[in-house]
Amino acid sequence: MSSHLLSNSPSSSQSSSQSSSDLQTDSSSTSSPDMPLNYLWIPLFIYLSSKELTLTRAATPQPLPGTSPSPMPRCSAPDLPNLNYRPVIGILSHPGDGASGRLNNASGTSYIAASYVKFVESAGARVIPLIYNEPPDILFEKLNLVNGVLFTGGWAKTGLYFDTVHAIFKKVLAMNDAGYHFPLYAICLGFELLTMIISKDSKILESFNAADQASTLQFVNNIGIEGTVFQRFPPDLLKKLSTDCLVMQNHHYGISPERFIENEYLPNFFKVLTNSTDEDNKVYISTVQAHNYPVTAFQWHPEKNAFEWGLSMIPHSEDAVQVTQHVANFFVSEARKSINRPAARKVLDNLIYNYSPTYCGKAGKGYDEVYIFTKKQLSMQSGVKSTL
Repeated sequence: MSSHLLSNSPSSSQSSSQSSSDLQTDSSSTSSPDMPLNYLWIPLFIYLSSKELTLTRAATPQPLPGTSPSPMPRCSAPDLPNLNYRPVIGILSHPGDGASGRLNNASGTSYIAASYVKFVESAGARVIPLIYNEPPDILFEKLNLVNGVLFTGGWAKTGLYFDTVHAIFKKVLAMNDAGYHFPLYAICLGFELLTMIISKDSKILESFNAADQASTLQFVNNIGIEGTVFQRFPPDLLKKLSTDCLVMQNHHYGISPERFIENEYLPNFFKVLTNSTDEDNKVYISTVQAHNYPVTAFQWHPEKNAFEWGLSMIPHSEDAVQVTQHVANFFVSEARKSINRPAARKVLDNLIYNYSPTYCGKAGKGYDEVYIFTKKQLSMQSGVKSTL
């Protein structure tokens, strides 16, 4: 903009007078009703000029009072020796297709519900599928590529699946005992399997009526939450967990506090954080955390609130979604403590991005998307061993 338009100097006044005179001369040829319109551009022009100057000043960074301008700070690279900012989680697949054979009923098929993958990704980690029935040497080589493991919900409690869960659990404990921080989350079926393994009792589980149920979490009296999955929850959300139905239950088995205490091994390994109540008012243990390992088990589904829509009782309120996010954040924050730094190429070759999810909201029983792994895929992946 021309700066003289804003000047109060005499020359500017003369110029304005001259311009006004010219306008009056030019306006003599126009009809009088239109005359006021010829003057409207002057205040408009002055307004736009002042607005441009205001915006220019606003766009220019202004130093704080009493300080002098300084160059913008440069962001250094993350302190990788202390924390791993590229964590990878291994998620164990479960037998079947996640839709009772409606999507793929071939023998040897397994799946991972996409909600577990999204759950991990939402907190800043990537996923490598640990396919339960692939050759053990490949499966355990993949464990060397991850910074934590997640056991999902499901139904399988015997056979190869149980044996695979047991072997991975032993590996998790051994890695931590050797000084390598390696977290484990066990959800629903995962909770049940760890209960069976640690108790050394395959019949320890009890029946509960908690299928497709929204519920609360009741914190154990005098339990400390520092260092647990609940440590970063805001106080108001912690309170709401015990008063509002913010978590989703979907199971038929569990363990009561009485049976838990009666077992010789369970209280020595786990501390109980929360209990819940089923539809028949029977109390079961709903959250536990290991005393000496980064192992947390849930007899509820933290992943569903934000990422599953097929079951009617999944809570989807803002508070419920915050529960999902806080639980995911804690898991990945634990994985960032892992010092494992595998070769990037090996990680890329095995990420779940090498597979495509299948939409099953219309065919399944509660899952919206699943990743399906077949024997044919396993045979095609047999060459992966050479890259591990």
